[in-house]
Amino acid sequence: MLISRLMKTTLQVALDLLNEHRALKIAKDSIEGGADWLEAGTPLIKSEGMDVIRKLKESFPDKILVADMKTMDTGAFETEMAAKAGADVVCILAAADNSTIIDAMKSARKYGIKIMADLIGVKDKLKKVKELEKIGVDYLCIHIGIDEQMIGKKPIELLTSIVKNTDIPLAVAGGINSETAAGIVNAGASIVIVGGAITKAKDVKKATEQIKKAIDEKKSIKTELFKKYDKTELKEAFSLVSTPNISDAMHKQGAMQKIRPIKLGFHMVGKALTVRTIDGDWAKPIEAIDKAEIGEVIVIDVNGGKTAIWGELATLSAKLKGLSGVVIDGAIRDFDDIVKINFPIFYRHIAPNAGEPKGFGEIGAEIVCGNQTVKTGDWVIGDDSGVVIVPKEIAQEIANRALDVKEHENRIREEIKSGSSLGAVVKVRKWEKKVG
Repeated sequence: MLISRLMKTTLQVALDLLNEHRALKIAKDSIEGGADWLEAGTPLIKSEGMDVIRKLKESFPDKILVADMKTMDTGAFETEMAAKAGADVVCILAAADNSTIIDAMKSARKYGIKIMADLIGVKDKLKKVKELEKIGVDYLCIHIGIDEQMIGKKPIELLTSIVKNTDIPLAVAGGINSETAAGIVNAGASIVIVGGAITKAKDVKKATEQIKKAIDEKKSIKTELFKKYDKTELKEAFSLVSTPNISDAMHKQGAMQKIRPIKLGFHMVGKALTVRTIDGDWAKPIEAIDKAEIGEVIVIDVNGGKTAIWGELATLSAKLKGLSGVVIDGAIRDFDDIVKINFPIFYRHIAPNAGEPKGFGEIGAEIVCGNQTVKTGDWVIGDDSGVVIVPKEIAQEIANRALDVKEHENRIREEIKSGSSLGAVVKVRKWEKKVG
């Protein structure tokens, strides 16, 4: 192994933001917390151009500055651009043709900077690593992209296989936080690249200090934020986010229409057991209570009916069974008594009159509730803002994306509290869609 593997591990902070003013402030705070290298992330470069590299270099001249260009073509030209703007390291895509990488290397040597090759998107990574060794790149980056992180992929598995097959210093990126950084270092990383766990933190300096400590001491430091949840942890993950967070993560999809909570203050999370019935027929909804598993949410489609199919006794039965809640695209009654039971119920109508238990309908079939298609096993989340449905097939991804939405909002909230405004923080006028 190279001597650099035995030297102190570098903490590189990835500034994957849209706006220069936010990147510069976060960069300053992260350096105060102990960051070694700064990275102008690809979104930041695409948004602000080479000027942001110039600004970062002018502001922090003593820090190594990485320009994550993700170059796929015109290797020499883009390397020269970044070098002249102030970059010390230029990150290009290892998936590029070798001729592009070779040309980038020539330009890097001409301007006295280094090349990092990012292995994201490369199919046969070990084969490509050998090619990159012959070319002479300075660093390799093992990178699990944000979209891959959302479905549970982690960089450490890839790191352990590549570290045995190369002497090139390895940088590692992909959802790293204070809990996982030590494992990355112990597995052989020379450079630990951290983005969201620092850039989304309420206190950037403190977050950087924690991760730097985990790296230097090679010990895991527990965190409740900036984690990715697996398929066995989805109830916990959905319990941490709001229905607006989830709707944003689903590109504004999943929200039920005209379904409201019986009272404020509930945060309902569970898998759906679906019920289809007709106006006033409360047989199948009641049968579903006995059929449901503890923690499930009964979701009922009444086919437009406005006669009550749910009341106090059903609510009491569902609560004692240990269900997480009920969603009814139809009518409830006994409103005052249900409120006292303190059980999550979301509904469309209230009516004093109930129908008869005729037994029409079915349990477990695909239904439409609140204008959303719901299947048994889909995730149902309800709070003061309403109810959202997350299809079970994409639940892990959406849970992690919703957490990402919440964490971004947490950071923006802190910037507003420090004396800014929402419009100033996100530069809303700059990012309005241009028409005409």
